[in-house]
This record gives sequence, structure tokens and C-alpha cells, in this order.
Amino acid sequence: MGKLTDGPLWALVHAERAALVEDLTGLSAEQWRYRTLCGRWDVEEVLAHLTAAASLNRWQWLRSMLAARFRPDVHNQRRLEEHRGRTPAETLERFRTVIHSRTAPSSDTPAYLGEVVVHAQDIRRPLGVTRTPNIDALTPVAEFYAGRDFAVASRTRAEGLELRANDGPFIAGTGPLVTGTTLALVMAMAGRISYLEDLQGPGVPTLRSRLDVSAANQV
Repeated sequence: MGKLTDGPLWALVHAERAALVEDLTGLSAEQWRYRTLCGRWDVEEVLAHLTAAASLNRWQWLRSMLAARFRPDVHNQRRLEEHRGRTPAETLERFRTVIHSRTAPSSDTPAYLGEVVVHAQDIRRPLGVTRTPNIDALTPVAEFYAGRDFAVASRTRAEGLELRANDGPFIAGTGPLVTGTTLALVMAMAGRISYLEDLQGPGVPTLRSRLDVSAANQV
């Protein structure tokens, strides 16, 4: 597919945020506390993180990182707490207010689309919600992740492998083949081990070993 410009990419970001709000409306108190695929954070905490991500411009992000002494975990936790409401319903409402935000620390719009796509699946899979993002949203994220390490070491994980989607146009790299849905490829490049079960090909063991190392190095 041709490269999308910022306008269409932001429209996809907004659509994916709106879809997540729809999926989270009506959750029980117990479901809000479910552990997600995103480390130690529960559903409400990941949602608050997404609200924070949609609320920080370049200078706000830089000030926050300076205050955190460039420790991303500290920065993320502080901003999460800032945007979490007194109740899950309030946290959801705060996220609803940033659905159409274009605020971001940089011009790397595919990365911010990826943040919504990945974190939404971090939430959905433990909840048993089976919504799959639009292929038009997934493909630019896959292309960005295969070409660059940004917030995640996606390019490093994919290096020396051929990644090929079986449900869309995404293909990248050379080497042992890894094939599957675009969503599974995106989530694997983002380090989500559970999505390896949705992938096939001789390159999967290499990808698994890289994700196992990433998980072992997490603090």
C-alpha cells in the first residue's frame, strides 16, 4: 500500500481509540483489574497510559523525561498516575476526551498509531475481546516497526527475518520466513510473546528466542 500522510494516519488513530472506548464501556469492576499483556499494568492503568500519550507535546514530554532522569518507566508511571481517574469510569471518560487528539511528542505518527493498536490488544486479549484493528491501520504500523526501533525494539527483533502477512500487503526483510496475520506480526515485533502462537514458518524459533531475551531483561 502507498505511504499514508499524517491526516489519514491520525484518522486511523482516532478510529482505533474510539473502538477501544466501545470495547471498554460496561466492564465490571473485576475486569478493570485484569492484568494485561503490558507488564504489571492492569486494564485501567494501560488506558490511563494511553490518555497520557495523547496529552503530551514535545516540550511536556521532554520536561517529564528530564524530571524522571530519562528513565522511561518512571516517566510513564508518573504520567499514568496523572491521567488515571478516581474510578475506572472516570479514567474511561478522560480517555474519551482525547479520542480526537493529535498531540504527540514527535512527528512519528505511525508510532503513535502503533501505540494505540498494541496497547488496545494488550487489553483486549486478557478480556477475551476479539476485535481486530483495521488492516489499513495495521499495515503502516507493521512497516514502521520493521524499519525502525522507536519506543520498542521492533526492528531489532525482526532483523534477518522475512515477515509476510497472510491477510494484507505487508512484507519486509529477508531471511527465514515468519508468516501470519498482520496483527500477530505487529504484536510480536512489539514483544508480545503470546502472539507467537499465531505465527508460522522457519523463522519463528529465532523470533521466539529474541522475545524470550527481551522478557528476561524486563525489570
